[in-house]
Amino acid sequence: MSLTNRVVAIAGAAGGLGPTVARAFANAGATLAVAGRGEPDLVKLLDSLELPETRRMATAVDLTDDAATKRWADAIVARFGRVDVVLHLVGGYKGGTTIADIPAADWDFIHNLLIKTVLNVARAFVTPLKANGWGRFIAVTSPRAQTPTSKTAIYAMGKAAADALLLALADEFKGSGATANAIVVNSIVTPEVRAAEPGKDYSKGTPAEEIAAAMLYLCSDEAGAINGARLPLTGRG
Repeated sequence: MSLTNRVVAIAGAAGGLGPTVARAFANAGATLAVAGRGEPDLVKLLDSLELPETRRMATAVDLTDDAATKRWADAIVARFGRVDVVLHLVGGYKGGTTIADIPAADWDFIHNLLIKTVLNVARAFVTPLKANGWGRFIAVTSPRAQTPTSKTAIYAMGKAAADALLLALADEFKGSGATANAIVVNSIVTPEVRAAEPGKDYSKGTPAEEIAAAMLYLCSDEAGAINGARLPLTGRG
C-alpha cells in the first residue's frame, strides 16, 4: 500500500518496536514525525531509513508533559500542514509481585508511562486527526487489560485504562472519517531480540514485522470501517 503524502507521528519511535514500524511506514512512502526522550536516537533512526529532509522530523518530547506533547503536535502541523496517522508505541512493564507487595512507586511508573502518555497524545492529536476527514490513531495493548492476574495487577490496570481512553477516542471519531484502534500482543519479538538470542523459543511472541503490517492495514482505506477495535495478534500463544 502507499502512504505517499501521509504524515505519520510516532510516539516512542526509538523504543523496541519503533524502528521496525518506522521502517515499514517509511517504505510505504509516509512522512515521519518521530518523538521520544532523546533526539540523537531519533535522528539516528531517521538516518538509517535514508529519509530526505522533506519527509522527516525528530523531536525530543517528554510525553508525560501535556504542554510539551501539544507543542509537538502543533509543530508537526506547522511544518507539514497536517497529521494523518498517530502511532502510540510507548510501553513498559512493572509487576511480578502479589497485590499486597505492590510498591507505590511502581504504580506511579505505570500511570505515567501507560496512561498519562496516551492521554496527552490523544488530547494533542484528536483535533488534527478529525480535521482531515481521514485519520488513524493506533496503539498497542495487552490481553492482560481484560484478563489480569494478581502478579500483573498494576500493568493490567494501566493497559485497561489506556484501552478505555482509546475506545472513548473511537467514539469521538464516529462520523469524522477518523478511527482509533489497538493491536493486542502478548509480547513483541523484534529483529534485535532475535539476533541477540537466535536459539530462543519465540513462538508465543508476535514479530514486530507483523505488528507493523497490521498497523499498515489499519491505515488503508479498506480498514476505514474498523473503529474501536482490539485487533488480536496473539494466535501463537
